[in-house]
Amino acid sequence: MKSEPRYDNEVLSLSIVIPAFNEDARIGDTIDSIKSFMDNAVADSNLLGKFITSYLITVVDDGSTDSTIKIAREKGVEVIRQEMNKGKGAAVAKGMLEVTGDYKLFSDADLSTPIHEILRLLPELAEKGYDIAIGSRGIDYEKIKKHQPFYREFMGKTFNKIVQALAFKGISDTQCGFKLFTKESAEDIFQRVTVNGFGFDVEVLYLALQRGYKIAEVPVEWHNDERTKVHPILDPLKMLLDVVRLKKTHARVLPK
Repeated sequence: MKSEPRYDNEVLSLSIVIPAFNEDARIGDTIDSIKSFMDNAVADSNLLGKFITSYLITVVDDGSTDSTIKIAREKGVEVIRQEMNKGKGAAVAKGMLEVTGDYKLFSDADLSTPIHEILRLLPELAEKGYDIAIGSRGIDYEKIKKHQPFYREFMGKTFNKIVQALAFKGISDTQCGFKLFTKESAEDIFQRVTVNGFGFDVEVLYLALQRGYKIAEVPVEWHNDERTKVHPILDPLKMLLDVVRLKKTHARVLPK
């Protein structure tokens, strides 16, 4: 299914969902960066202003034990709290289902993909009629401004080959934490997500393809942050198991 392009006279909004677990060291700066860019971009009719008239930032706290919630509230953004730490996938799904924007973006708290890359994703939905636009590090390597350690890049490429073999083909980077959805596709897909950990991205894209949504993979700027929460051995193993389970979990295609 491919959405119809939006029209100029529609009043449209963007919800930005940020999953966060013990992010008090950077959540304040992240919110400031997003606000600074978005305020200017939405006000400019040549930038985001031609697509949306408003935006809302929502931090989904995944059971943090530090000052993440306090800082986010002091910055004046909406906070959704999960009392227990369930995992990034659970936090993103909760946020994407509860926010109400016409477009819904989820972005990592470290802004490894800078918020200005929304300028690349939003036209894919608003002008070209795609249902989903995903940031990708696998199309244009020159856009990777700061690389991961070689072993993480190797593991990432190996994981993608496994996804291509076991789940679906045609997407070069499933794991970039910068993905934009129409309201309709987000509500349909995220209610079906079962993976709570980092493997949820693959499940989301698998469900999207299974249900006929059109996905645009867009090259984006990316900067590695050494403070990643992804364990170099345990999390890839969990993600591999999630990929293996995918087809069994979603064996029956449900009607839209």
